[in-house]
Amino acid sequence: MAKLFGTDGVRGVANSELTGQLAFQLGQAGAYVLTKEKHKQPKILVARDTRISGEMLESALVSGICSMGAKAICIGVVPTPAVAYLIRELGADAGVMISASHNPVEFNGIKFFNSEGYKLRDELEEEIEAIVKNGGKDLQLPIGEEIGTWEIRENVIDKYVDYICDTIPSDLKGLKVLVDCANGAAYKVAPLVLKKLGAEIEVIHHKPNGININKKCGSTHMGDLKRQVVGRKMSVGIAFDGDADRCLAVDEVGAMIDGDQILSIVGLDMKYDDKLNDDTIVATVMSNLGFGIMSKEYGLNLEYTKVGDRYVLEHMLEKGYNLGGEQSGHVIFLDYNTTGDGLLTAVQLLYVMKKTGKSLSELASVMQIYPQVLVNAKVSNSKKYAYAEDRTIQEAIDDLEKMFEGKGRVLIRPSGTEPLVRVMIEGKDQQIIEAEAKKLANLIESRLA
Repeated sequence: MAKLFGTDGVRGVANSELTGQLAFQLGQAGAYVLTKEKHKQPKILVARDTRISGEMLESALVSGICSMGAKAICIGVVPTPAVAYLIRELGADAGVMISASHNPVEFNGIKFFNSEGYKLRDELEEEIEAIVKNGGKDLQLPIGEEIGTWEIRENVIDKYVDYICDTIPSDLKGLKVLVDCANGAAYKVAPLVLKKLGAEIEVIHHKPNGININKKCGSTHMGDLKRQVVGRKMSVGIAFDGDADRCLAVDEVGAMIDGDQILSIVGLDMKYDDKLNDDTIVATVMSNLGFGIMSKEYGLNLEYTKVGDRYVLEHMLEKGYNLGGEQSGHVIFLDYNTTGDGLLTAVQLLYVMKKTGKSLSELASVMQIYPQVLVNAKVSNSKKYAYAEDRTIQEAIDDLEKMFEGKGRVLIRPSGTEPLVRVMIEGKDQQIIEAEAKKLANLIESRLA
């Protein structure tokens, strides 16, 4: 069996790679690992997005949980960050979200949260994986009255609505907001929150049918939102992904506002209000060069991690920072939640608009986005990490960095799953960086074939 856990739980094609049997085994192993030190019947929240495979996997997962003597509390279709919050609010011992986030409908996933609402540490995932791989042979299954139970409790979303609304000190009256729910987990809760805060809202892609999640909509397909924001003369557009743990925006003229720009806007506002710990934002190495330049100009500190919101969160917790995120729209406000929260991000961004009276395009103008080019170099799988020791490749990278004189950069990343080395170059001139990226990729291919 291949490694189960990736950077964000277990993912795969539903009913092929992620089967009901695997979901049952993950339910058993997860319940055991996350609740083995409890001296009472543990409670585990279970939620899902709108995929057609969600109910099938939920049934299997819950069966696994109950077979270990735990109580499964099924809270229905809610965003991933709502699970993280409700674990703490309801005093649960763990939580599980069934979702493949921004991926197409044929995929699904299972991710676990601990009793504090954090995604699991590597060692806990490895423990769960080891139990699944040995078929759960060493698990002691309860019988009789010790077998677990389950209940459906789908009215708890109101607690999440109230929590999101309470993160800002005013309403959002006067803002005309177009919301793209990606036919996903935000389709009920996002309109509830924004209406409660007084925004004038219109909603699109909010009629999930099990197979239309993320289909030409949401944060991975922004074209429709861009057109409709301009056509309907809205102040701003907000786009979520399938499980609403990320958020991107569109300004009043139809330009996309990505995670780096959102972090710039809310980060500066927090700095001005003396609410940004150490005036520091945590980002990843894939953040746009313009983000770093803006940070220096406005007195912000920017610290970088590997790509992945889990690495951003780990760094924030280690250093005591309270704002971080990714270009993709995963933004973590650690003062409020333990994971990326798309709806929280939207509300914080809209609050800055309301508070300042500025348009989103004006707020976003603090940061210039530098063009980025990504080219894949096809290499031998056994050699894809050898670029760092190859003198010829390193000299070529050094020459490029010198040529850019601080106004461009080169980032090399081996693929975790494919025989590829990804070459990303940023700079002011699109044509130059495209030519240089292809040239460097060709060199890497020739050296590491």
